[in-house]
Amino acid sequence: MQSPLATSGAAGIPAQREPAEAAQPRPQEAPPKEAGHAGHPFRGDVAGLRAVAVGLVLLYHAGVPFLPGGFVGVDVFFVISGFLITGQLLKEVERTGRVSLAGFYARRAKRILPAAAIVLVATAGLVWRFVPKTSWEETAGDIVSAALYVVNWRFSDRAVDYLAQHTQPSPVQHFWSLAVEEQFYLVWPLLIIFAVLASRLLRSGVKPTLWVALLVVLVPSFVWSVLETTASPAEAFFASTTRMWELAIGAGVALAATACARIPRAAAVTVGWLGLAAVVAAGALVTTDTAWPGYAAALPTLGTAAVLAAGTTAGRWGPVALLGIRPMRWVGDLSYSLYLWHWPLLMVATAYWQGLSMSQSLAITAASLIPAWLTYRLVENPLRYSKAISGSSRLALSLGANFTLVGVSAGLALLLVFANLGTGPAGTPEQSATGGGEVVALPPVDIALLPDTDPGRAPLGAAVLGINPLGDPRGKVTDQVPAMFPQPVMVRRDLPDTFRDRCHQSQQGTDLLTCTYGDPTSSTELVLAGDSKAEQWLPALQALAARNRWKIVTYIKSSCGFATATHLLNDIANKPYPSCTQWNRDLLAKLVADRPDYVITSQYSGTAADGGGQQSADAMVTAMHANWTALAEAGTKVIVLANTPDPGMTVYECIDRNRDRLSACAFDRARRDADRGYQTQRAAAVGTDVPMIDLFDVVCPVGPCAPVIGNVIVYRESSHLTATYVRTMAPRLAVALTAAGLPTG
Repeated sequence: MQSPLATSGAAGIPAQREPAEAAQPRPQEAPPKEAGHAGHPFRGDVAGLRAVAVGLVLLYHAGVPFLPGGFVGVDVFFVISGFLITGQLLKEVERTGRVSLAGFYARRAKRILPAAAIVLVATAGLVWRFVPKTSWEETAGDIVSAALYVVNWRFSDRAVDYLAQHTQPSPVQHFWSLAVEEQFYLVWPLLIIFAVLASRLLRSGVKPTLWVALLVVLVPSFVWSVLETTASPAEAFFASTTRMWELAIGAGVALAATACARIPRAAAVTVGWLGLAAVVAAGALVTTDTAWPGYAAALPTLGTAAVLAAGTTAGRWGPVALLGIRPMRWVGDLSYSLYLWHWPLLMVATAYWQGLSMSQSLAITAASLIPAWLTYRLVENPLRYSKAISGSSRLALSLGANFTLVGVSAGLALLLVFANLGTGPAGTPEQSATGGGEVVALPPVDIALLPDTDPGRAPLGAAVLGINPLGDPRGKVTDQVPAMFPQPVMVRRDLPDTFRDRCHQSQQGTDLLTCTYGDPTSSTELVLAGDSKAEQWLPALQALAARNRWKIVTYIKSSCGFATATHLLNDIANKPYPSCTQWNRDLLAKLVADRPDYVITSQYSGTAADGGGQQSADAMVTAMHANWTALAEAGTKVIVLANTPDPGMTVYECIDRNRDRLSACAFDRARRDADRGYQTQRAAAVGTDVPMIDLFDVVCPVGPCAPVIGNVIVYRESSHLTATYVRTMAPRLAVALTAAGLPTG
């Protein structure tokens, strides 16, 4: 299974915090270093290990080829965090017999929230200035969620959201790991308090109850991580429930501090170096195809734990010989600010320049040292070591709350700017969406008339084309148009009604979600079945159903063509899609039993797994034939709609960047002939009684293919057509359906 990082480029360096300071120096003094674990002095290997972790992630994000698993630096940070923070809490228990929650959260608030808020504000400003408007709304929500430390769940949901699969990574996506940590630290201090209270009630030592509390977190989280990573790796990647065991591993090393101190030096040296080797090996050997986190994450986490456990007794012969050198400690000290800054700069630059080379990414990553150092020196340390703030938990918590409000406000400000984007003068065609983003209905498509026969109405979309669209000059690309339906910033909402009505099954689900449109009492029943490429035709079918009094029943599943095959997710070899296979079996059985009059289908997928598990177009053709034959025997007529090709770009984003040069967003007609889904459909239809309707000439009348036809944007995400343009194709579809054997009025 593939990590979300393979397609989304997800950032993920969790912030590392210093433990509570034993003394608060004057702001101008160099800050003291953290204790290693309870009772131990500064550990240079810990600072250096943070440098290794941040280095792995930064180099991975810069695209260096020799670290395909550099994202494991996140897991290293989780273990370090659990180790340091637990050591701090244990020290407080040893000293006072209790844990002050107010003091704990006050220390965290002054440590992490100011720098994070500044980066969120800067990110909002950079997005506003350099990123296409089409991304503003989603990014604004991400910033608000990041400021509130719940953004990991937002990204977990988005990872399995079909509509979000083709969007660029969020510039604050790296905040997911911060959110995981903060959610862990809502639970862990409370468990320590309960363990201390339990030890008093039981009149036993506190360490045994602390170990029980630790296992209460570690074991269920690890088991769930393995199970969820197998079932839904995209969701598991961002979930705190699948990550808490990694922080608990670090906490366990802190709990075992006394035992670790008794490890013989020779053994500690060996264990420490083997642990560091495991971390580096994970970065080099793990890939984005590795199911993550799951059990595979044990390699870097246990490797990190080994370095931490051995460091106390290994001495100068251990990993500290490398990790403790001054450059490593310097990078380790900057790791939090460096992590905060590098990802937004990379993402904004990628959006602005529409891609970066590896050398450019490395240069931007290196440049992030400048704001990181400034934030560290001017924000982190002055606030962190302020006597006034350190002496008052109330003041520190107030400071944190206010900085959180600043971060939230930055996101809301960007959202407000998006909501108030100009939509053109009142009464002009450019008013295609309200400020709230609801798509305004176009003038109704008169399906009784072919284009050019109604002089009383200005045609839109496909209606501007002649009866024979191929070669029609009105479909040629032009650099400027007087108006656009919908506006580029609203294209992602221009969807078939199945999304609104929650009738689109996810990649994980197998239930036969269904919706009914048109006349539910009609004697003519059409079933629209397949993936989102079938679903895109619903707006035109609804227009035809209104006139012909049809009943339309939908069965749609993400990335799942209508064929009883051993499916492959997104046509990727060696990536089985068992939920699609099961969904198809159930759907075919239901359709054979229900015997609708017509089944209309289309699909993106052009291959399936053959009997030997190999990717094969022939296997998909055979499966399609099997479905068609079964339905024909049940008395149902099948009609296939040809797949529409991928333009090779996100068209609406390109339009937003190039409103005065729309030709930059055109694409080659030859992409249709090279489309694997179209090739397989065509091969399957040959020699059968199943008609295939191909409306590509209406989508692209003239090469290169225009992004806007008749003032209507043609494409939304990936290879999907906008609902608006599809509605304007209804008269063309009516003629084609009649020719295919489905009479239309």
